[in-house]
Amino acid sequence: MRRRETQSKKLFHDAQKLLAGGVNSPVRSFKSVGRENPLFISRAKGSKIYDADGNEYIDYVCSWGASILGSAHPAVVKKVQAAASRGLSFGAATSLEVSLAEEIKKRFPSMELMRLVSSGTEAAMSAVRVARAFTKREKIVKFDGCYHGHSDTFLVRGGSGLATLSIADSAGISECVGRDTLVARFNDLASVEALVQNNRDQVAAVIVEPIAGNMGVIPPSDGFLEGLRALCDGNGILLIFDEVITGFRVSSGGAQALYDVVPDLTCLGKVVGGGMNIAAYGGRNDVMQMVSPLGPVYQAGTLAGNPVAVASGIATLDALDSSSYSKLETRSKELADGLERCAGQSGVAVRINRVGSMIGLFFTNNKQVLNYDDVKNCDKESYVRFFNSMLEGGIYLPPSPFETIFVSTAHSNSDISRTVARANGAFRSIRGAGSR
Repeated sequence: MRRRETQSKKLFHDAQKLLAGGVNSPVRSFKSVGRENPLFISRAKGSKIYDADGNEYIDYVCSWGASILGSAHPAVVKKVQAAASRGLSFGAATSLEVSLAEEIKKRFPSMELMRLVSSGTEAAMSAVRVARAFTKREKIVKFDGCYHGHSDTFLVRGGSGLATLSIADSAGISECVGRDTLVARFNDLASVEALVQNNRDQVAAVIVEPIAGNMGVIPPSDGFLEGLRALCDGNGILLIFDEVITGFRVSSGGAQALYDVVPDLTCLGKVVGGGMNIAAYGGRNDVMQMVSPLGPVYQAGTLAGNPVAVASGIATLDALDSSSYSKLETRSKELADGLERCAGQSGVAVRINRVGSMIGLFFTNNKQVLNYDDVKNCDKESYVRFFNSMLEGGIYLPPSPFETIFVSTAHSNSDISRTVARANGAFRSIRGAGSR
């Protein structure tokens, strides 16, 4: 059992005087799970995190998917320390940037030419800019509930953090931006076809999370990604895969390797930096030739290709071999099967979607969760009760019913067994309180 949260409460009180909402990212506030204050984390090691009061938790947030090896992996720490000792930032080219790009291209051959940036938001924003310049068109198609970062273009029905706080769209976005963003239904190819037909020769790109990870985990239906590829090919549209979450996580080559569908442009983040602030976008050589200094699309960043972050990424990718993915698959299946079994024994209706080490837990009677409409109709209050019961038992899940549960290579058999045992009681408490 956890000890008191005296320090977290105090820190949150102080933070509210200085930081908007007391946090630097909305979902960290724990507002959507009914808690007065978030946990303030002081350190992490392997599969565990520790809050400011010294309470230990098994971590299934994994820095929102980035920490695929767990926290403070020795090989990663060693390379990061070595890089830091040589200098934190140069604002100039380094050999490490080339090494990381080579490692990325080995796993993502579709990224013939790429650019390193500092965040997934920046990668997606830049990819769309390149697509617009290449096609000489203005409009993009995105999907309801898919999140591609917080640039203006993507905050039209963006799921994830917006959904967590019950915000449909962000304030501060101009009408013209909204007009150029067309929103389709995930796993509904006909909805995309209709938008393309009604905006003929105006759509520059279709951007999609090939496995939706910002409204829980929703895999693509059979033929959906293939259909998008064919539709884009037939209409002069670029297909962008946002693999910020799925890249290196669902397979070494991401979702595009898993489903054998090749996009024109790819966005990477999270795992590519091993938990540090680095991301990348890239794709077809002819398209990426548009990027300055080769072409007219300007994009720059002082910390792009930061040597310490790049070192972290290289060390992380080096550690991800076939045995790593085998372990991730085994542990993740054990956890998903255990949660499903406990829910069934407790008489609580849930749907669990899993792709590799990404798990989505939905409290619903529906046999399938295929899109954002399905997600919105799930029982969010049951997730809140489940989250809090698990947290009290030392299990740290995403503080939102719209996020993904992640497993790392650091999670042990004991971690999974302890989590499932706690879940058994948590599901029973939900049944006792009454669920929809």
